[in-house]
Amino acid sequence: MKLHELKAPEGSRQKPKRIGRGTGSGHGKTSGRGTKGQKSRGAGWRIGFEGGQMPLAQRLPKLGGFKNPARIEYAIVNLSKLSRFKDGTKLDQAAFVEAGLADAGQKVKVLGAGKLRRKLEVTADAISESARAAIEARGGSVSVAPPARRAQVKRERAAAKVAAQAARGEAPRVKAQAAEEAEEAEEPTAAGEATEETEEAAAAEE
Repeated sequence: MKLHELKAPEGSRQKPKRIGRGTGSGHGKTSGRGTKGQKSRGAGWRIGFEGGQMPLAQRLPKLGGFKNPARIEYAIVNLSKLSRFKDGTKLDQAAFVEAGLADAGQKVKVLGAGKLRRKLEVTADAISESARAAIEARGGSVSVAPPARRAQVKRERAAAKVAAQAARGEAPRVKAQAAEEAEEAEEPTAAGEATEETEEAAAAEE
């Protein structure tokens, strides 16, 4: 066999289908697409097209998952970070903030990563079982801070607002004081109305 005698396997090469070249070819006029309809026009339809209804990709939410509005962002403090303190140190939220382990007003959660080499008294908003066991094994103590009530938080915010006004040299207005001023403003009006009614009654008798 010579090189020029090589042939392609039967069926591997097909004659090209020439469409739109007259009715005599068998593929003229409608070019094999049939008569009117969506499939006889254009190059097709885009990926994800569902005939005009809202596609699935647009029906689904853009951002997946669920974001809990009541989720608490804890400042995570591991046991390895507690070893910087001296033995017998009492750690609370203020101590964590001062040490740079949490932001002001942020809740603290103690986890059990690392080794603890100190005897500490820890007060945190949350603590894992492994961290509790490690602290108590060193002779320390663990307590969970009670959750702050909304009323207490409101009182603290109101006190902070009054303190800020006092620092600016402004006289803080209290609701009771404002109510007293409103009552004093209403008293002359009521007295004037009573005087007018008395005068009208006297004029009617005459």
